[in-house]
Amino acid sequence: MKIISTNGAPQAIGPYSQAIEKNGMLFISGQIPINPENGKIESDSIKHQTGQVLRNMAAILNAAGYSLQDIVKTTCYLSDMGNFVEMNEVYSGFFSSNPPARATVEVSRLPKDVLIEIDGIAMK
Repeated sequence: MKIISTNGAPQAIGPYSQAIEKNGMLFISGQIPINPENGKIESDSIKHQTGQVLRNMAAILNAAGYSLQDIVKTTCYLSDMGNFVEMNEVYSGFFSSNPPARATVEVSRLPKDVLIEIDGIAMK
């Protein structure tokens, strides 16, 4: 088992790793839209927050030697399912061909009251 950590994504805000690699699989912890450069959530726009989350995931993938194309499954947690269409507009730009399997659920609240959190599994 290998713990993945990078300054290119926000540091964990709890007792967990950014990602764990084992047996050719990378398990990425839920990412929220914190800008790793300043530690802030810079927008209340679902589009901006989705983009930041996916950039954070891309940084973790890169640190582990993976890419977005290696993601096989994501789970998107939305604080409001009314943001589903706008979230998809941004999400589809990161996964323009052969998108991973995905589940999207609405939750009552997310850390730091953000609008979205995404976790993922990648394989080589």
